[in-house]
Amino acid sequence: MQQRHIRLLIGIIILAIVAAWVDWPDNPGIHIDFAGIKIDRDIRVHEGLDLQGGMQVMLEADVPPGQQVDNQAMLAAKGVVENRINGLGVSEPLIQLQENNRIIVELPGIKDPERAIKTFGQTGLLEFIDAGNAPIPEGTLVTTSMGGPESVGQTTPPTPAPQASATPTQTPTATPNPSPTPAPVQTPATGGTQNPITSTQQTSPTTSGGTAPSGAAPATPTPKVYQTIMTGKDLKSADVGFDNLGRPEIRFTLTDQGAKIFADYTSNNVGKYLAISMDKKIISSPVIKGAITGGSGVIEGGDRGFPLDEAQQIVVQLKYGSLPVPLKVVQNRTVGPTLGQDSVNKSLAAGAIGLGVVVLFMLVYYRLPGLLANVALGIYAATVFALFKLIPVTLTLAGIAGFILSIGMAVDANILIFERTREELRSGKTLGAAIEAGFARAWTSIRDSNISTLITCAILFWFGMNFGASIIKGFALTLAIGVIVSMFTAITVTRTFLRVVQRVWFADASAVTSSRLRWMFEIPSRRQPPEMEEARTQ
Repeated sequence: MQQRHIRLLIGIIILAIVAAWVDWPDNPGIHIDFAGIKIDRDIRVHEGLDLQGGMQVMLEADVPPGQQVDNQAMLAAKGVVENRINGLGVSEPLIQLQENNRIIVELPGIKDPERAIKTFGQTGLLEFIDAGNAPIPEGTLVTTSMGGPESVGQTTPPTPAPQASATPTQTPTATPNPSPTPAPVQTPATGGTQNPITSTQQTSPTTSGGTAPSGAAPATPTPKVYQTIMTGKDLKSADVGFDNLGRPEIRFTLTDQGAKIFADYTSNNVGKYLAISMDKKIISSPVIKGAITGGSGVIEGGDRGFPLDEAQQIVVQLKYGSLPVPLKVVQNRTVGPTLGQDSVNKSLAAGAIGLGVVVLFMLVYYRLPGLLANVALGIYAATVFALFKLIPVTLTLAGIAGFILSIGMAVDANILIFERTREELRSGKTLGAAIEAGFARAWTSIRDSNISTLITCAILFWFGMNFGASIIKGFALTLAIGVIVSMFTAITVTRTFLRVVQRVWFADASAVTSSRLRWMFEIPSRRQPPEMEEARTQ
């Protein structure tokens, strides 16, 4: 036997073993931490919304009645929402833009719906605010030079101008005596000389008004208007880190323009407070302990620190920018598996029956080649499913349909090869020559049909990607993977098996003299008219 055939056979056996290991239901995954190589990868089946359930959220542009929202702004909002969801690590989300300024979001297998909604639904407007000589308590809603809480998400916010003064702009109030501000509690710095901003936390809220005189009707205080120094647009990157005490913090890097604004402001306001707000809600109010000229810094969560999931949520919002249009949740519902466990079990049973019928047909009609084709078909199915888990591909009902269709196409290729091989055997060629000629003559038909299928898959994938039809995209992807692998198994695996069998069992047999060869590779000859028998033997 040629060395090349042996190497191919060994490679096929190794491939089958690896695919079986990946397909094993209790696969532990790949966890390697050795010699500087660190791989931490879980290997599992990713199921779509129709198989495992999830959540569906309808978002709508939150604008005053009668105000029109530009379609380009909604498309930009859809892109930001999609990027934020990808940052959450959700597999195969469905984000569709609908009429009436609405966006439909479907998330399969989401475990924390509330956190997900906060991450992709909030506007995500980050502001660095001049707080003056006193910190602003965390959680306080503030009004800035870019507007109040009601203005979050407007499409054309004013551009903040850096101010040297550390005192916030204040509108006169109806009461002349402001209430005293408790002394802030300072937290030790964690960022070294490059980040001398330290968060503080207030024991009671700071108000802009005083106490109304006894017996008089209290006047409505006018809120302070704080000056916005810069916004999240000046951030280059953001990530979650940990301080010396192991508490999560948000580390950021500024653009060149943002670094200059930050350096000028912190140089002129040492000892003052720089509050940081997300959607007008204060998340930190650190004191400036020195000029920050390095273009980077740290946002801490005060004495309590940030919860890790909250820090990750803020980082996702910062990375992918603020929404150009404010969105509100108009509908939020949990979606159960549309198939149901009973339907899934019945579908698996039907697929097993169908596959069993195909295997039986190949075995009865093609005998030994049919047996080899069935083995190759098993390797094909194991390899494709392993690829689905490794890529990973999110399996939906449409994706499973594409996978099953590709199995039928893989059998198709074997049938073409075997029929060509039979014709060569009937013409009087030896088995080895008949196998090579059969593969050579069938290859052009297999190639052309598979290429046309791949072109169709590419068109369907493009259509699904550009029009939000993820079901069509999943079908096209699974079918394309199956077609490519089927070409490999039909041309390489089946041919290698036939070559090995031919060299081991039928090395000296001819198509005319060996009855065993005729029985193993051909159905019993049917009775032919004399003129056809004479033509066949000539």
